[in-house]
Amino acid sequence: MNILGINCFAHDTAAALLMDGVPVAFGEEERFNREKHTKAFPDQAIEFCLRTGGITIDEVEVVAFAHRAGTDFRRGAADALKRMPRSTKRLAAQAYIDWSLWRKQERFVRRYGFKGKVANVGHHDAHAASGFFASGFDEAAVLTVDRGGDFISTTLGRGRGNRLETIRELRNPHSLGEIYTAITGWLGFHPNADEGKVMGLAPYGSHRYAPEFRSMVRLRPDGLFRVDLGWFRYQVEAGPLSPRFLKRYGRPRVPESEILPHHKDVAFGVQLLAEETGLHMARALHEETASSNLVLAGGVALNSVMNGRLLRETDFERIFIQPAAGDAGNSLGAALYVWHHGLGNPREWRMEHAFFGPSYSDGDYKEALQAAGVAFREVTDPAAEAADLLADSKIVGWFQGRAEVGPRALGARSILADPRKAEMKDIVNERVKHREGFRPFAPSVLDEKGAEYFTDYSSNPFMLLVLPIRADKQPVIPAVSHVDGTGRLQSVGPENPFFHRLIEEFERRTGVAVVLNTSFNLRGEPIVHRPEEAIADFSHTGMDALFLGNYLVEKASGGSQTRGA
Repeated sequence: MNILGINCFAHDTAAALLMDGVPVAFGEEERFNREKHTKAFPDQAIEFCLRTGGITIDEVEVVAFAHRAGTDFRRGAADALKRMPRSTKRLAAQAYIDWSLWRKQERFVRRYGFKGKVANVGHHDAHAASGFFASGFDEAAVLTVDRGGDFISTTLGRGRGNRLETIRELRNPHSLGEIYTAITGWLGFHPNADEGKVMGLAPYGSHRYAPEFRSMVRLRPDGLFRVDLGWFRYQVEAGPLSPRFLKRYGRPRVPESEILPHHKDVAFGVQLLAEETGLHMARALHEETASSNLVLAGGVALNSVMNGRLLRETDFERIFIQPAAGDAGNSLGAALYVWHHGLGNPREWRMEHAFFGPSYSDGDYKEALQAAGVAFREVTDPAAEAADLLADSKIVGWFQGRAEVGPRALGARSILADPRKAEMKDIVNERVKHREGFRPFAPSVLDEKGAEYFTDYSSNPFMLLVLPIRADKQPVIPAVSHVDGTGRLQSVGPENPFFHRLIEEFERRTGVAVVLNTSFNLRGEPIVHRPEEAIADFSHTGMDALFLGNYLVEKASGGSQTRGA
């Protein structure tokens, strides 16, 4: 049976294809249309999935949409009516969302001539399925947390075998994701996109506002919480922050302006609130389920600092977060939900890697390089050659195999550098990424050596845990040690053999089993998708070398591009 999962709820649209319960393709529309966090219907992602599966839409038995059109409106309208007349705009917005979802679904059926079954899976059901059915756990506690979908922000549940159960749910406007996004905007970053910047800024702040931020949420004995809405106005679509908040903390920061200590302290406050609320929910869920396993999903599950604390400070022994934990992952989750929970099929697949995107042939690489007019050569051992360059403090673009899904580069579409020099962080920023200086770069570490570099080490192939770097190793890998001595690590094991070998080769040359890894993109653009985009980013930045499969491009000394055939 072929099941096509689609997320077109709002942002981060995506598609995934299951064939007899096994994902064969999973693509995010932003990679194709080059619009970060796109809201466009995922036509190109759908076409990619069908092409990769070698099928047509006529061979798809079920299309699973990760939304229940009408549910969001009914619940949201009921809440908005209680807040009238201030919530008139909110009521109109709920009606538009509902109408647009029906229209997207009907247009899909008509345009594609789809004659199979259409299934609608709840937003948080899809989140839960995207995590639990990918985890490999026979049973687990399941926590989903985001801004909201189907007018639900949070669910506490459990998974057993091929079944999911919701124990308790929290409806909007009580939402940890809404709070974090509101503060993201106040700090001068893009809401619903730049929350990771707030997480990176937080360690530079102090506890000054911590008590006040704690007071914004009341933790309930049942593991859920209530938001003090007096601080916010997102619940009436008139905010997102109330006059009370602005009076206390001042006007929003102007984007790209100086970040003051005041801003850092606010970032610290909201990050602490997220961590402590997450711990509260996870501890209650453990008490309820007595499980050793925790599955996280939803946009807030991308908060890797919170995730690290949940692993270290609760009684859960294992944690799983799917790499596309946000809304893009709901395309996969909707399909998995139908296959297992809906149809009762047993579980045989587990997510061991994230490489479900497009791949290219050496012929594709060669054609793109020749069209760009750059000199290149074929190499017999790209991993060893890349290790040589990294050991010589060169910045390397690395484009290999199938693309990873999710917001983190995991060694398929990566920019790599030497972590041993503290100044390398600033060099990569200045010459390539042009990111804010407070944002850290990730350490990719050989899984078998992880415990030598991190305390409380746990395998984490999807770069979704922040763990403390051992004190004796922080001077060894300063370019990937954050200001608080932590790192958002990626463990690299046999599921990622080519990247694993590159790090092995780097260790042979340097004695260090870690490389600096950041996504292959420039600030504000999605991760590169086609070889042409990788070549363009390489040519217009200070990267020293680019590997496309077995082909290597190097710049002449001084950074100018070598020309040739």
